[in-house]
Amino acid sequence: MQRFQKVFGRLQAAAIGMVHVGALPGTPRSSATVGQLIDKACQEAEIYKRAGLDAVMVENMHDVPYLLGGDVGPEVTATMTAVCREVRRVCPRVPCGVQVLSAANKQALAVALAAGLDFVRVEGFVFSHVADEGLLNSCAGDLLRYRTTIGADSIMVLTDIKKKHSSHAITADVSIADTARAAEFFLSDGVIVTGTETGRPVDSKELKEVHQAVDIPVLVGSGVSTENLPTYLRANGLIVGSYFKKNGRWQNEVDRDRVDRFMDRLSTLRQKLR
Repeated sequence: MQRFQKVFGRLQAAAIGMVHVGALPGTPRSSATVGQLIDKACQEAEIYKRAGLDAVMVENMHDVPYLLGGDVGPEVTATMTAVCREVRRVCPRVPCGVQVLSAANKQALAVALAAGLDFVRVEGFVFSHVADEGLLNSCAGDLLRYRTTIGADSIMVLTDIKKKHSSHAITADVSIADTARAAEFFLSDGVIVTGTETGRPVDSKELKEVHQAVDIPVLVGSGVSTENLPTYLRANGLIVGSYFKKNGRWQNEVDRDRVDRFMDRLSTLRQKLR
């Protein structure tokens, strides 16, 4: 927990705003230049910084349909590194992280190291599952050895468990609490609980089960809004993407008013926790 507090500056309800980079070179919806992608990402990061968010995270969400892990090309890693370096420059004192879809976890670590970021979000850390991109197997042992090999042990690895957009029928006999304990045993720096898909709220019962199962940070990874903030206030981190966008749709641009409204509500609720 000390490491989480050192990076994010607090242990409860650290607000992490998502920067969804436009479609990258080589992907079906790619239309912008790398420079344009960087400019847009930096504009969104600036909104989050001015609103007082605790951290920002960059993600290639527009690269649909996603490739799995090792099939993600060097053009994606290179562009994400360029984007993240500029976001880091815009937010020099705000914790920054990255996720590279889908399950391109080594690439994310490499990007984070090169760009000077603080954390990565990782899929498929423990147990296999079937995602919409295909079968995803556990990567914990390989990934953490890679982190050590490249000298990136200072970068936190925050890991999804029973993640969204996936079928978990092959591990139906393994509870979400058991999955969280396995991630903790395999040296995760924090676990992320999600709803069934992007923008869907987390089951509060599952969140409680995970909190009771582990001693590492627990983050909410989808569906957070001003309306349900009280439900998730005791989570260590809140990853917010869809709510911050115009009309609450992740595909849209960041809406400054929605960000400010969320942070005002969060500030009020934090006062009551003291």
